[in-house]
Amino acid sequence: MINKQLLQKRFSKNAKNYDKYASVQKRMGMELIHSLPKMGSAGNINVLEIGCGTGYVTQLLSETYPNAKITAIDLAPGMIEIAKERTRGLDGITFFCGDIEELSFSSSYDLIISNATFQWLNDFQSVLEKLFGLLNDDGRIVFSTFGNKTFQELHTSFQYTKETLNLPIQHSLGQSFYSFEDLYRLCEHVLQSFEELPYEMKGKQLLEIEYFPTVKQFFTSIKKIGATNSNKESSYLGPAFFKELFHQYETNFMDEYGVKASYHCLFISIIKK
Repeated sequence: MINKQLLQKRFSKNAKNYDKYASVQKRMGMELIHSLPKMGSAGNINVLEIGCGTGYVTQLLSETYPNAKITAIDLAPGMIEIAKERTRGLDGITFFCGDIEELSFSSSYDLIISNATFQWLNDFQSVLEKLFGLLNDDGRIVFSTFGNKTFQELHTSFQYTKETLNLPIQHSLGQSFYSFEDLYRLCEHVLQSFEELPYEMKGKQLLEIEYFPTVKQFFTSIKKIGATNSNKESSYLGPAFFKELFHQYETNFMDEYGVKASYHCLFISIIKK
């Protein structure tokens, strides 16, 4: 389970650093924007953005649909502050700080969009049910999230370290992510519960690779965006463990380009017919 208070604190604290280090998240956001239909001047639509962060996608949405009414939500007040500054002067944007798992809505939407956020949900199924129920006819949900191959090098090094040190650590390093297949099936399961509401769903997955000069700099990049382990059941891992972890990572996943880190990017698009 994700500790939402800790998550909120970490993202707020690191909001000013986020854009500098979140290059993969930005590419994911651009991929979402490119998947949206072109509406021209007729795009006076009602949009809900979940996990707006620093407003990168919010700004792109406003530029893509200048006549849209956009409600942008984020858990972290520090992120909201940066997003407001980024979109200053743009019309039709309302920001709201809150947790999508706890919020209720009185409006309906033509587009619900979320970039690199749903991996922080504790109950994805309930959220998707809620969001699909908020769609107007011909409305769509588009979202990206991280899949189970994300940081596969780190998780493999973590296992090697436990074996090398003979430590009976039960928990993994960070929360677990869905595979693309499991996520797609879960979405189908949720949508099929709306028996009389037809839908169309598409999905795809991409593997993004980044390189860092050292393992320490890779860890710093995660910390600087606030995306460190926020699980309630986290174990304490001492300096000796991390020394061995860094050694395992550099031994097994470093080449002439540097330390390798994989980002498994999952994309889902759902249209309510």
